Formats: sequence, structure tokens, C-alpha cells
Amino acid sequence: MRAKRIILALAACTGLVACGDDPGEQLLYGAGAGYLGAAVLDTNRGVGAAAGAAANLLYCQEHPEDC
Repeated sequence: MRAKRIILALAACTGLVACGDDPGEQLLYGAGAGYLGAAVLDTNRGVGAAAGAAANLLYCQEHPEDC
């Protein structure tokens, strides 16, 4: 049952992750994806949003050609 929720969370995050045009958008999109992933997994949503924001910003800064 937990694996099903994890797969659902990853699918939701994959569909939502987008780099954005500037760092503010990158943080916002990442936070949204992290929040929804945490909600699906029933974990701390604040931590999920913070981790998603940081991960998306870092990824977009390191790989601008993929955005």
C-alpha cells in the first residue's frame, strides 16, 4: 500500500516540476511539488515544500539547458 502512495507522489511531482523563468518561480514550482508529494505520502508538508523548493532551484541553476 505504501509503495502505491509513493508511486502516486512521484507521478504528481513529475507532472508539476517545471523550472520557471526566474528563481522566484523556480522556488514556487518546487515548493508546490514538494508540498503535494508530502501530502500524498502523509508526511510533514512544510518540510516537503522546503525540500522541493530547494531541490528545484538547485536543479534549475545547475542544468539551465534542461529548463
